[in-house]
Amino acid sequence: MEITRLVLPGPSPAARDAEPLCARLGRLYEDGARTVECDARAVTAPGLGAVEVLARLRLAARGRGGFAVTGAGPALRALLDLVGLVELLGEAEEREPPLGVQEGVEPDDLAV
Repeated sequence: MEITRLVLPGPSPAARDAEPLCARLGRLYEDGARTVECDARAVTAPGLGAVEVLARLRLAARGRGGFAVTGAGPALRALLDLVGLVELLGEAEEREPPLGVQEGVEPDDLAV
C-alpha cells in the first residue's frame, strides 16, 4: 500500500493554513491516494491554529481514505491529548482499547 505525505508548515500552523491544506488533501485523494500521512515534524511551536488545521484535515479526509499524523513532537502530542484529538496520532487514548478491539465481558461479571 502506497502512502502519500502531506507536510504541515512549521513552526506553528495557523487557522488560515487549513483551507489550502484541505484543498491539497482533496487533490491527493482525487489523484488516487488511499492513505495520507500528515507529516508534523516542522511543527515545533503548536497552538490552537495547529489544532484547527489538523481537525479540519481529519474532517476533509473522512470517508475518502486513511489519514494519520506522523512526526508529532511532545508539545503537539500533549496539545492533541488535551483537546481530545490524540487519535489523529494513531494511538489509543488512556483507558481506551485500540481501534477494532472489543472488551470481553464474562457472564459472571458484576455490573459497576
